[in-house]
Amino acid sequence: MKIKKNDNVIVISGNYKGKTGKVLKVFPSDSRVIIEGVNLRKRHTKPNQKNPQGGIVEKEAPVHVSNVMLLDPKTNEPTKIGAKIIIDDKTGKKRRVRVSKISGEMLT
Repeated sequence: MKIKKNDNVIVISGNYKGKTGKVLKVFPSDSRVIIEGVNLRKRHTKPNQKNPQGGIVEKEAPVHVSNVMLLDPKTNEPTKIGAKIIIDDKTGKKRRVRVSKISGEMLT
């Protein structure tokens, strides 16, 4: 999976099309991601130690990874992701990095 935690993504299809947010959690086995402020679901909770009042809690639900695209850090537009092998200056070892197809900018 090419999308990782803390990446900025945009939803490209579904009810939340056009919304952007930060990836909070990634589920590689299910090919799903949880995005901040996207796909909110309401859950009715009983009172407990953590939440003595109880009530309705809004929580993000997972979105399939095919419905999101990474945002280019330079242009802030949706972009595909490529891979590039670079030589690390400190260790001298080869390292694989993710690269934006639009601007060629390296992604962290």
